[in-house]
Amino acid sequence: MKELDSTWVVQKYGGTSLGKLLDKITREIIPSSLEHDRVAVVCSARSGTTKSTGTTKLLLEAIFHATDRSLGSDERLDHVISTIRDQHLKAVSLAVGDGSGDSGAKLAQELEYSIIEECECLRTFLHAAQTIGELSSRSQDRVLAIGERLACLMTASSLEYRGIGAKVVLLDDLVQQAYQDDPDGPETAYEKLGTHFFDRISIKIGERIRECGDNVPIITGFFGAMPHSLLHSVGRGYSDFCAAMCAVGIGAREVQIWKEVDGIFTADPSKVLSARLLATVTCEEAAELTYFGSEVIHPLTMEQIQRAKIPVRLKNVKNPSGAGTIIFPSNYLASSVSSEPNEVSSAAQSVIATPTSSFLLANGYHGHMQQRRRPTAVTVKDSILIINVLCHRKNKSHGFLAEVFRRLDQHKVVVDLITTTEKSISLAVSSATEGAREIQNAISEIQKLGTVSVTREMSIVSVVGHKMRNTVGIAGEIFSTLAGAQINIYLISQGASEINISFVVKESDALLAMTVVHTTVLQIPAHLEQENSFSKGPWLY
Repeated sequence: MKELDSTWVVQKYGGTSLGKLLDKITREIIPSSLEHDRVAVVCSARSGTTKSTGTTKLLLEAIFHATDRSLGSDERLDHVISTIRDQHLKAVSLAVGDGSGDSGAKLAQELEYSIIEECECLRTFLHAAQTIGELSSRSQDRVLAIGERLACLMTASSLEYRGIGAKVVLLDDLVQQAYQDDPDGPETAYEKLGTHFFDRISIKIGERIRECGDNVPIITGFFGAMPHSLLHSVGRGYSDFCAAMCAVGIGAREVQIWKEVDGIFTADPSKVLSARLLATVTCEEAAELTYFGSEVIHPLTMEQIQRAKIPVRLKNVKNPSGAGTIIFPSNYLASSVSSEPNEVSSAAQSVIATPTSSFLLANGYHGHMQQRRRPTAVTVKDSILIINVLCHRKNKSHGFLAEVFRRLDQHKVVVDLITTTEKSISLAVSSATEGAREIQNAISEIQKLGTVSVTREMSIVSVVGHKMRNTVGIAGEIFSTLAGAQINIYLISQGASEINISFVVKESDALLAMTVVHTTVLQIPAHLEQENSFSKGPWLY
């Protein structure tokens, strides 16, 4: 265990890792990290063997049954909560062994009691909500937080079993505590401050972590009842964001996001066999890749580490010795501190080392602005539909656009890409199953404004590279490559981002589009070409 004045590293573990590889995490990864740094651990809810049996999925099902007044909903609610309880009780042996020995038996008994207590409290709460017939958004947030609380209990017990002191840190009341002296309350502060609202929360998290003394803090990703609910204000993946706030609050030198992949690749390695692991990317690149199909990291996490100048490293639980991918803020080499004041950035910056120019240059980032001469990666977002709207002549163009987006906002439809003329607009939106009804309702409303046509089964292909818009010829090379592969383009968007060129193609053409761009534009040889380049000898017999 490192001394109390050592540097900090924040490690966030996803639900799949905690569900399948908890033993490896507490036996190898965390003890190894403690040899060099103090470690704070942020936990997501455990996942099951399938997504349908994951804790978060089951908790969402419990919420549904608690708000369902149909016959038999009581029994269905009880069954779901019992399933959550039994899954965690079954995993106790993975956390603290088979219970042999006095210490192991005691830890197992205490953990089992805590799991049962948490689940029975949840059962009582949801049955009460069922009786009342109401479950607010904030209450639903707290229900979902039970999954992370259970994961933290298991992780802390597993570390204790291995002789490492650990303490669970609950953040349920953190938002209210951070703004208890604010006369207008957290709701008004959130509207006024925007993302700076989280600065005070970061400070409070830092205080909670330091209260753990020389124990390893095991922190819930849920950090309190946010205005309008945490899922609405931050969205899924908020545990990544919580890890970033932990790092800012304690001045950590690095945030580590542990997954079951080696890091960020130039393309989806399950689809493009020649995809290469990227040693580093910028915050902006990671954010764009996340938004357009790659599950990298929560966008708000990027903003936190950008302002505090803290790097994020993506690592593989199955390959802990691998370097992973490190995400450097794009202002990392700037000599001056950001012009935006940040209450907590000075603590974070005091322990951070600057990457060398040679490292960045070796990975394709040139000069002070870290401009790339080739794109960094290509990604695909499937299940897209294009909505084309032709305005009626009686409508003025500015009023037409305003009315279209008012109707989209009314039905909570998020637009991924957009192109416009004075009298028409084309929109690319995700046609995910959970939002299908809202999209159809929005289309019905928009039809009152003009002629609407919808093209389904499309995909967005995004080519990402830092400062790429300033590189002459990249766009032409992308589109000539697609033309050579006889791939038709239905929508193009570039102007909104200097690091991203996106276009829409048929879903059936998406894999080919990604592959030819990866090979020709990123100039990464196809898998077969790579094999042949390392092979010697005559191949024609």
